[in-house]
Amino acid sequence: MTETPETTAMTSADIRVEKGLADPEEVAAITAVLLARAAARPAEAPTHRPRPRAGWRRLEREGGFRAPHSWH
Repeated sequence: MTETPETTAMTSADIRVEKGLADPEEVAAITAVLLARAAARPAEAPTHRPRPRAGWRRLEREGGFRAPHSWH
C-alpha cells in the first residue's frame, strides 16, 4: 500500500510545544505560517552592503584652521 501525504503520520516530532496544550489545528496553523514566511524569504542575501558613514572625522585630513564664526 502506498501512503499519500494525507495518510502519512509523523514518526518523529518536528515541532514541539514547550508550554501549554496545542490542538493539532493550532500546530498546523503555526506550521503553515512558518513555512509561508520561509518560502517568502529571498533566496540569497545581497552580496554588497554599503558601509554606514562614520560619525567622526580624521583630524589629519582637515584643512587646518577654522574661524570661530564659521559653520564648518
